[in-house]
Amino acid sequence: MGRIFGAHGIQGWVKLRTFTEDPAGLDEYAEWLVKHPEGWRYMALEEFAVRPNGTAAKLQGCEDRTAAERLRGADVAIPREALGEADEGKHYEVDLVGLEVVDEAGAPLGKVESFFETGDSSVMVVRGGRERMIPFVPDYVKAVDREAGRVTVAWKPEYDA
Repeated sequence: MGRIFGAHGIQGWVKLRTFTEDPAGLDEYAEWLVKHPEGWRYMALEEFAVRPNGTAAKLQGCEDRTAAERLRGADVAIPREALGEADEGKHYEVDLVGLEVVDEAGAPLGKVESFFETGDSSVMVVRGGRERMIPFVPDYVKAVDREAGRVTVAWKPEYDA
């Protein structure tokens, strides 16, 4: 959902780079998962602000600038159960991880391992006999069938060269 890229002020606020359509949407969740060096940890959201110069948050247990600086580079996520169901025709990337990926002829390409953002779109990382990075856009992703556990893509062998 985002990444902490520094401290904001001296009272423990952190600056965020959000990966959501609407940065203010993160304010809807009372608890965040924050990836520390020792692993993911739940942190309660105390305050949240979208300002002209960026998005900032105050997390419980982060009381001063030093504590906020220690979170620099930490990924921010929301517990899956807090998200509910995706809107019709939409998908949460977390729900696609582990699904089989096949080409339009049904040939297996591997499984969805993860996603990363490129700015305009997400890229689906597929690992099988090799690693493939497939843009998650309609030109390539033709169908997602969560019940069948499959993502169908328009992918040609020459893309792997």
